[in-house]
Amino acid sequence: MSSSPDTRAGWDSRWTRRGGTWAQVALFLLTIGVLGGVSPADAAAQLPGEPHATAQAPIPPEYREAVAEARELVLAFMAERGAPGVAVAVAVEGDLVWSEGFGYANVEHRVPVTPLTRFRSGSTAKPFTAAAIGILVERDQLDLDAPVQEYVPHFPEKEWPITTRQLAGHLAGIRHYPDDGDEFLSAHRYTSVDEALEIFKDDPLLFEPGTDYSYSSYGWNLISAVIEGASGQDFLELMHEEVFRPLKMTSTLADHSDSIVHHRVGNYERTGGEPSYRTRPTGWGDGEGRGELFNAPYVDNSNKWAGGGFLTNPVDLVRFGSGHLPGAGYHDDDILALLHTSMATADGDDTGYGIGWRMGNDGEGRATVGHGGGSVGGTTSLLTFPESGVVIAIQANLTNAQFGGLPSRVAELFHP
Repeated sequence: MSSSPDTRAGWDSRWTRRGGTWAQVALFLLTIGVLGGVSPADAAAQLPGEPHATAQAPIPPEYREAVAEARELVLAFMAERGAPGVAVAVAVEGDLVWSEGFGYANVEHRVPVTPLTRFRSGSTAKPFTAAAIGILVERDQLDLDAPVQEYVPHFPEKEWPITTRQLAGHLAGIRHYPDDGDEFLSAHRYTSVDEALEIFKDDPLLFEPGTDYSYSSYGWNLISAVIEGASGQDFLELMHEEVFRPLKMTSTLADHSDSIVHHRVGNYERTGGEPSYRTRPTGWGDGEGRGELFNAPYVDNSNKWAGGGFLTNPVDLVRFGSGHLPGAGYHDDDILALLHTSMATADGDDTGYGIGWRMGNDGEGRATVGHGGGSVGGTTSLLTFPESGVVIAIQANLTNAQFGGLPSRVAELFHP
């Protein structure tokens, strides 16, 4: 378990001191079979050219007890699920009050997880992309209710028209990944957003848009093409300039498989006593045990930038989430309400999903706005509490790590 500060410009960042007992940490590392000789100096070492890691700042006194309890929850989760590495960050009313890494970013080389470690975003990429939608709507560059062909004229017309609003709310009838897992495990490199549309552009719709809800990451591929058409700008460039840079998300970028990316995790899976994820793509295990730890199969996420193709870390995620709290100022209030208001089917059935965000409640009835993310070798959760201003992000370098109620239980410790 290790912590490392982030000295880049941005928030009033408050990093944590190393916590928990060595006995607890050693016990956990033994359970995942990766106990090795990693000194604190090695854990804090930075690659040449990276920001220098300075001394850690103390936890704000009012959160020390919360952090101690939260560490125990995280370690218990890791022991139960066999997650090689986990990182957590918590912000309260825009201030980062805790960020810490646990376990290993790379098991084979004994590289510890730190707050700088970059994990696969999974579908938390959808709220990122929703932020770009909000910017374009605010500037009157994007009409959510216009047919998508207004912005992507080469996308084939279907039996019914499709709008960006329907795509963003999973109401458009665009299909998701097939159950055989071949597309989710794609190793093909796509060179553009338009090229990635080839995967599904000729497929029929599942239903008349607006009449049903069916989750679709490919719908967000089409949204990225809409964003390019509406803005006249490359999708990834726009995301950097309009979303990541303004929110000081200095560790977030596209998951280019061919690039050298400092602090990128190794990605893992567990069999749960069943064959590898390569042949069993829909489940973490059989529920009878953690199974054996494997390297996750190689994938190239260029087939889904907008819906699940970024690298990020919990610090950037809570920066992003805090920027989407009421009054944060990144979006006008009406745009934030647009993104965070649940859509409904034509029959009036509430979907619990707005534009790239899920709405819900925790066990105490507090309103939540957030999103989860599952990827090959990665699991992510981003959860915001608009009333209290608490934002929590948790990431693991394990396929389908199943956080369950862990984010809410950790957040509970930080509510006023």
